[in-house]
Amino acid sequence: MKIIAISGSASEQSSNFFLLKAIEKAAGNQYSFEIIDNLAQIPLFTPDRLKSGEPQQLKEIKEKIAEAKGLIISTPEYTHNIPAILKNFIEWCTHSGEFDNKAVLPITFTPHSPRGEHAMQSLLFSLQAMNARIIASLPLYKTDVLIKDEKIELPEDIQSVIQEALLLF
Repeated sequence: MKIIAISGSASEQSSNFFLLKAIEKAAGNQYSFEIIDNLAQIPLFTPDRLKSGEPQQLKEIKEKIAEAKGLIISTPEYTHNIPAILKNFIEWCTHSGEFDNKAVLPITFTPHSPRGEHAMQSLLFSLQAMNARIIASLPLYKTDVLIKDEKIELPEDIQSVIQEALLLF
C-alpha cells in the first residue's frame, strides 16, 4: 500500500521529517512510503498563478497523492498555526481534488504539550474544506520520543498507535 508522507516544516530534514522516517520504519514492509519535505520550493499560490498553470514540482506531488492509498501530514506549530509553506501547498490543492475522500492522518509534532493544538485545528479545518477523509488526528511531542543523532525512535505504544492508524487507510 502506497503512503505519501508530507513534512509541513519550513526546514528540510526537520524533526518532522525524521518523525516521518521513524513512522515509515514502524509501519513495516507492508507499506510503501514516500516522504516529501520540500514544500518550500513551491511558489506562492495566487489565483493569477493558478490561471497560468501549476508548477511542475507541484504537479508531481499531486500525482503521487492521487496514486497513494493514504496521506500522512506531520507539521510543527508556528505562531499558533501551520507553517506558511504547508498552507501554501494546501491552497494549491484546494480546487484540484486530490484530497477529496483521500484518507489522511494529520500529525502535529511539537516540543511539548499543549503546543500543536492550534496547528492541528487549523490543519483539520483545511482538510475538512477539501473533503479529506480524516482517519484520526495525532498530537505527538518531542518529549514522547527518543531523539538521537537526528534520528527519532518511537516507543512501542506510539508504534502501536501508528500501526492501528495505518490500518484505517
